[in-house]
Amino acid sequence: MADSADTVAGYVVAIDAADEGEILNLAVAAAGRRHGVGRALVEAVVEALTSRGARQIYLEVRESNAPARALYATHGFREVGRRKQYYRRPVEDAIVLRLDA
Repeated sequence: MADSADTVAGYVVAIDAADEGEILNLAVAAAGRRHGVGRALVEAVVEALTSRGARQIYLEVRESNAPARALYATHGFREVGRRKQYYRRPVEDAIVLRLDA
């Protein structure tokens, strides 16, 4: 979790099993966007997962979420698949990304 004073600026939830990790959720409050909060969370979770033995790290991201996709790309995540109609409200495909750590 990233916090600033008494406000949560963002958080990340991830799991690991065997030699794989998965980022389940990463969110940054609107006020924290474009200020390095997301970058710091990605770096911290990648470090935590690799220190626990993860050799690949996966996540899904909305196809339309260009800022998140760009953030993950700068950290080396690459598209490896697509989940059709994965998200609801609105219905949208998920892009599956993987980082080879």
